Amino acid sequence: MNAKKIMAASAALLAGALALSGCSGGSGDSGDGSVTLTFWHNSTTGDGKAYWEDTAAAFEKANPGVTVEIQSIQNEEMDGKLQTALNSGDAPDIFMARGGGKLADIVKAGQVMDITDAISSESQAAVGNSLSAFEIDGKSYGMPVSVLPSGIYYSSDLFTDAGVSGTPASISDLEAADTQLRAAGVDPIAVGAKDAWPAAHWYYNFALRACSKDVLDEAASSRTFDDPCWLAAGENLQKFIDTDPFNEGFLTTAAQQGAGSSAGLLANHQAAMELMGAWDPGVIASLTPDEQPLADLQWFPFPEVAGGDGEPGAMMGGVDGFSCWVNAPKECTDFLNFIVEKTNQEGYAEAFQTLPASTEAQSVVTTPALQDVLAAYNDAPYVVLWLDTLYGQNVGNALNVAVVDMFAGQGTAQDIVDAVNDAAAKS
Repeated sequence: MNAKKIMAASAALLAGALALSGCSGGSGDSGDGSVTLTFWHNSTTGDGKAYWEDTAAAFEKANPGVTVEIQSIQNEEMDGKLQTALNSGDAPDIFMARGGGKLADIVKAGQVMDITDAISSESQAAVGNSLSAFEIDGKSYGMPVSVLPSGIYYSSDLFTDAGVSGTPASISDLEAADTQLRAAGVDPIAVGAKDAWPAAHWYYNFALRACSKDVLDEAASSRTFDDPCWLAAGENLQKFIDTDPFNEGFLTTAAQQGAGSSAGLLANHQAAMELMGAWDPGVIASLTPDEQPLADLQWFPFPEVAGGDGEPGAMMGGVDGFSCWVNAPKECTDFLNFIVEKTNQEGYAEAFQTLPASTEAQSVVTTPALQDVLAAYNDAPYVVLWLDTLYGQNVGNALNVAVVDMFAGQGTAQDIVDAVNDAAAKS
């Protein structure tokens, strides 16, 4: 995998302290030579949950005297619980991280361990430049486990039944496909706007097309959003929303929980498409009637938008990984090195049906949709980190809320720009 493209802009982040508040967390040395590591992840069901249980058990076997205590937390609850735990001074030893401004904030607050010197040469070789997503001021604060470029997952059977040929290359093409699908009695696109971030991802991708990479990078350091492209992105999104592309009741639809979620609607052929990251095939598989991969699931990149400054083929995405709490035992970094060993990364890719961070493990990626994602990623001129991650918690939350307001018909493109500028000024 060509990991060198994952968000060079993260090196230019301006850290702003998070307003964090209290929870439970780390353990450490017991005094008798044994060590307990507390570990938080977001896989609450199925193969993903089992993978982490098996991996922790394997680490314990390879490291006598070390116990890994796992807590699986629903994805939409993770950020809040983690912020509370970090602020309490009793955080989990190992926790999920996604880089960008969110990571820079907790680095500035002194709540995450510098693991630069603890990353093994084998890990360096395996995950390569995807480590850059977790670098702040030249130091490493996390280990990547998966690379997650986004795009549109779709049911090829529903496309065929509706007479949609090929895949949309432009927004006008997508709107035409939506019309055909709606006429065939199918909701064109599922979106879990109840959880905010899935709706916000539509704005992110319109911004990716409207704004140049230089503008996106500059905003990461200046935290100002006055370039006209930010307004244009919102205006383009509003025009798209006005074509009625989304599922009935999208404002109360969750993203990934249950058959009625946006992923569930696609899994059960009640909607034809979903804009999502490369974890989606695994989520969709868990929500099909037989809990097996959706046989007709395919993928295409977010369509091009006329008149923008973004380079054609650029992608929005992210890197999932794990960090160590600043007061975690040294065995925490041993665990981070362990999880990117080839066998463990292969197991991760298979359990989650996603793209591993390790280039050594990518041969296990056989799902056609993910192979298409990988090809597009390798050809992309650059990949931009999710905007709520890139610009930090405060700006990201304001951005996501403002976009949902637009989806609800209660906000404008200018309101989005104003909301992020106001949040940045307070950070």
